[in-house]
Amino acid sequence: MRDPDAVVIGAGPNGLAAGITLARAGRSVIVLEAEETIGGGVRSAEFTLPGLLHDICSTVYPLAVASPFLRALELERRGLEWVHPPAALAHPLDDGTAVLLWPSIEDTAAQLGVDSGPYRELMERLVELWPRIGENVLGPFAWPTEPVALARFGLWALQPASWFARTRFRGRRARALFAGLAAHSMMPLERPLTTGVGLLLGLLAHVAGWPLARGGARRLTAALARCLAAHGGTVVTGVRVRSLEELPRSRAVLCDLAPRPFLEIAGPRLPETYRRRLARYRYGVGCFKLDWALAAPIPWKAAECRLAATVHLGGSLDEIAHSEREVFAGRHPGRPFVILVQPSLFDPGRAPAGRHTAWAYCHVPNASPHDRLEQIENQVERFAPGFRDLILARHLMSPADLERHNPNYVGGDIGAGRMDLRQSFFRPTWRHYRTPLRGLYLCSAATPPGPGVHGMCGYFAARLALEEVLAD
Repeated sequence: MRDPDAVVIGAGPNGLAAGITLARAGRSVIVLEAEETIGGGVRSAEFTLPGLLHDICSTVYPLAVASPFLRALELERRGLEWVHPPAALAHPLDDGTAVLLWPSIEDTAAQLGVDSGPYRELMERLVELWPRIGENVLGPFAWPTEPVALARFGLWALQPASWFARTRFRGRRARALFAGLAAHSMMPLERPLTTGVGLLLGLLAHVAGWPLARGGARRLTAALARCLAAHGGTVVTGVRVRSLEELPRSRAVLCDLAPRPFLEIAGPRLPETYRRRLARYRYGVGCFKLDWALAAPIPWKAAECRLAATVHLGGSLDEIAHSEREVFAGRHPGRPFVILVQPSLFDPGRAPAGRHTAWAYCHVPNASPHDRLEQIENQVERFAPGFRDLILARHLMSPADLERHNPNYVGGDIGAGRMDLRQSFFRPTWRHYRTPLRGLYLCSAATPPGPGVHGMCGYFAARLALEEVLAD
């Protein structure tokens, strides 16, 4: 394609979303990807043994099925098939039982004893509010279309999760369940806005589900690529952009890049004040990830854990809060909070008959060089004795490995930037998608609404480009 209307750098979900938005508006667009395969954090590979498919980063997609943009694309017509496990999440406890996050609010509440009523009341209110606030929650900071409804959610969301859990719930089961949800924020649970993450993920289990893409994460990426092609967009892989000067002439450039890699290619063209602001952008904690090839399903003490693809390993609220606090302070807790996914239980095509795949990660200080294999596997063994006996092969990804795989994961931060109070509303700066250069935009997870596979960052950046420089 010669002289397209727009060039997108990076073919992750947000880059593809930006390209699709522009192409659907009738603009010519080319998407450039440095790697040989597209998808960013939404890719799959045979990491361990031949014939066993592993997702490189993400596997479970509650935000994708809730995303207004992705829903409108009807990706099922492009070959995507969602697999919904019976339960969204399992949270085993040391007494041999587990709390499950079911699609039904009533079924979830029934496990929570003294907190059955408070949980039911909370989630019923949120489900009622969601149709009125969803597009604001999954969008940039702006005056809401439903200010009263959003204020109700916001008053809860701004609270620290540890405070919210202790004041809202009295029993250890509900507190543990909520702590695990809130820990996806990758922030200490004593920090503001961590409640918002816990509420959003819990709510999505009841209104959208926590599904997997049948055939692996790559199927979601493939569906997005087909959608782009159907509207005339082009993807070129194996093109590593090192400078804006290398790009073909266009009216708009959209960068699915975190601030650090963006500065590497655009820095010389940017005003010094803006460069300094991006250089001060704060990255969050990193991740240490393990993939396993297994001889059988994980032998959970609480057998109901086999009903969920996602399993949170961290025991109590206090233990999870301690783990996240230690990591944020630059230390490595002996019992890290572990997020585990067991996809082959629900998508058997990911492994040959009689074999299974699973992965897990824990949070670590940004760019940590420490090996956390033993601590992660100890946490699995704690709730599933005999787990290690089933391991046929392992694959490790340190924070440095994650960053090599995807330069947006600076120091292993899969969220592309800390989700603290300031960076949740002004991400990466008060300009959001805009840069000081006309026609140059950011569209990565370092822009609103932030991390997650939802495509909304790319969509909003592309809409802005259409309004400002690509108008007819």
